[in-house]
Amino acid sequence: MQTLNKETGTWKWGILCLVFLAPFFFLTYGFANNYASGLSNVPSIVYAWEKYIPLWPWTIVPYWSIDLFYGLSLLLCWSNFELKQQALRLFTAQLISVSCFLLFPLKFSVDRPELQGVFGHLFDLLMGFDKPFNQAPSLHIVLLVILWDFYRRHTNGAWKYLVDFWSFLIGLSVLTTWQHHFIDIPTGLLAGAFCLWLFPIQAKSPFKKDGLQVLTPKHFKLGTYYLVGAALLCLPAIWLKSSFLWLLYPAFSLFMVSLAYFTVRPHFFQKQNNGDLSIATKMLFAPYLIFAWFNSRFWTRNQPKDSLILKLSNITIFLGRIPSTNNTKQYQGLFDCVAELPVHCQNHYQQYSSLDLIPLQVNQLDQAVTAFNRLLDVIPHHESNPKVLIFCALGYSRSSAILAAWLIQQNHATNAEQAIEIIRQARPWVVLKQPQIQHIQAYQFKLKGLAP
Repeated sequence: MQTLNKETGTWKWGILCLVFLAPFFFLTYGFANNYASGLSNVPSIVYAWEKYIPLWPWTIVPYWSIDLFYGLSLLLCWSNFELKQQALRLFTAQLISVSCFLLFPLKFSVDRPELQGVFGHLFDLLMGFDKPFNQAPSLHIVLLVILWDFYRRHTNGAWKYLVDFWSFLIGLSVLTTWQHHFIDIPTGLLAGAFCLWLFPIQAKSPFKKDGLQVLTPKHFKLGTYYLVGAALLCLPAIWLKSSFLWLLYPAFSLFMVSLAYFTVRPHFFQKQNNGDLSIATKMLFAPYLIFAWFNSRFWTRNQPKDSLILKLSNITIFLGRIPSTNNTKQYQGLFDCVAELPVHCQNHYQQYSSLDLIPLQVNQLDQAVTAFNRLLDVIPHHESNPKVLIFCALGYSRSSAILAAWLIQQNHATNAEQAIEIIRQARPWVVLKQPQIQHIQAYQFKLKGLAP
C-alpha cells in the first residue's frame, strides 16, 4: 500500500507520458473506427425507451472538456508513483476499450440532425474524427471514471462537489449529444472501475501476493464454486441477450471473487485503513458485496448481539458479527477480520483481512494477534471500561480463531482447547472446524518454540 508524498518536477514526466498517450489514443481509436466502418453489418444494442433521450447541443461543451482534464491529470500528479498509476490507468482504459471495439463492434443507430452555431461547429469538429462506431464500453465513460477519481483526490471541500457536478454533465453528455446508446454507459463504468482497481493509489496492488498463506484445497473449492456461479449467469446473458445482458455484471463480480480465492489474495477487495473499501471495489464487486452483507445478516438473525468474551481490569473484549455504523459507536476499538465487507469506524481501528470460510494459517494467526495487540495498546485505558469488538462477517470463525490465538498468547488460556472453550461459553454457536483448530494448536506450539 502506497501513501502519497508530494514530489517536485513530476509534471516533466507527465509531459513525456502525454507525448506517448495522446498519439496512442488517436491512432488506436481511429483504427477501430475505420475497421468497424469497413464491415458490412455492424449491430446496435438499443432499448425502446432511448427514443425519448433529447438532443441537447450545449452538452457538447462538457463532452469536449474531458480532453482538457485528460491532459491536465498527467501534469498535476503529486508523485512519480501517482503519475505511473495514472498513466497505466489511462493506457489500460484504451487497451480494454479498443479491444472491445474490435471484437464486438457496435454502431449508434440514430442520425443526428445538422446543427448550427458554435455548438454545431463543435459537433462538426467531433465528427471529423469520430464515427458512429466505438460504442461499448464508452471510452468517454471509462476515462471519466479514472479522471473523476483523480480530481476528487486532488480537491477539498466544495471543490469536490464541483468535480462531481461536472463529471455528471460529462457522463450525461454521451447520451444527450447522441453519441452513445445506454448500454455503453454501464459497460464503461465497469471498465473504468477495473482500471482503478488494477492500479490502485492507496491500496495493495492486486499483482502482489499475500505472502503469509498458501493455496489450499479449500481455496480451490470455493473459487470453483464462484467460477461456476459466474458461468451460470453468463449463459442466459449470451443466449437470450436483451435485458438478460445485465446478468453479466454479477457474473463478472463472482468471477473476480473466484480469482481472489484462486490466487489467495484477500487484498483483491482493497480494504482501506479506515475499514472502507475502495470505490473501484464497490463498483466491481457490488452484486457480491450486497449478497455477502445480506448473508451475514441472515445467518446471524437469531444471534445479532455481540458476546462478551473477557473482562479485564483495563479492557473488555467482545466478539460479534460485522457491526452497523450505530453499533460501532459503543466501542472504543474495532478489530476487523473481514476482507469482503466495509465497516465504518469512528474510533480506534485495526484490521487483518482474510477470505471468508478459509481457515487462518499459523503465520496469519501470528500477524493477526500482533495487529490485535497493536490495537489494544492504543486504546485509552484511562477511560471508564473501554470496550473492544473483534469481528468477522458472522462472528463465527475467522474472528474466533484470532481471538483464541490471542488468548493463548496472553496466557488467558493454556492451550487451544481451553481458549476455544472460553469463547464457546459466551458464544456457543461459533464454528471452528478441525482444520482451523489444528492451525490454532500449531500456533500454540510456535509460541513455545516447538514449530517453525
